[in-house]
Amino acid sequence: MMINDPISLRKSASGSKRPRNESSQPLVIVVDDDAAVREALEELMQSAGMECASFASTRELLETDALDRPGCLVLDVRMPESSGLDLQLHLTASGNSKPIVFLTGYGDIPMSVQAMKAGAIDFLTKPVRDQTLLDAVTAGIKRDVAQRAEAKVMRSNLDRLETLTPRERQVLHEVARGRVNKQIAFDLGISEVTVKLHRGNVMRKMKASSIGELIRIWEALPVPMRAACAA
Repeated sequence: MMINDPISLRKSASGSKRPRNESSQPLVIVVDDDAAVREALEELMQSAGMECASFASTRELLETDALDRPGCLVLDVRMPESSGLDLQLHLTASGNSKPIVFLTGYGDIPMSVQAMKAGAIDFLTKPVRDQTLLDAVTAGIKRDVAQRAEAKVMRSNLDRLETLTPRERQVLHEVARGRVNKQIAFDLGISEVTVKLHRGNVMRKMKASSIGELIRIWEALPVPMRAACAA
């Protein structure tokens, strides 16, 4: 079946589908003002074992919590109210890095360049081979799952960082610089025994099993947080 192939598309409108409340299950979100295209895309995704929800407009999508689910967006570019590119800009501005696959019958080179520079997984034109679209959507889902996992780890590390005392944060900063206990003690004007105590507390609170792991956690922290520790 080729998407937007008039022979393969049924003419009856499928209507908008609301996602089930299964926050951990990946969801393919389709936004297209053509009901027949939405129906074809839903059937394709479901045939590949993917849960799919479709919407006729970006406004309709934003009225739901579908974007909270891991997954991928399949967006038409040109729609009556707000375009797929408008939605991409909105999500980027709000800090939502949901992967997007654009699927359009009216694309051009400047439009595709804009979409890809803004982080789109792919920019496909109708008609498109089923496998090409499924491959792009699968890549989008994998990216979103990975991004969410990284964000979860980051939130945990930031929460743990909040449990450190100001002195422990200073010691963490010095350890990350590669300084040994004697150097840290001299720099901070404290004894080596005190440095060892703070260092042990940092390892325990940050749940690091080794100095190497602690340094990796440190390097993954946002730059402003690292700068604050050094103050």
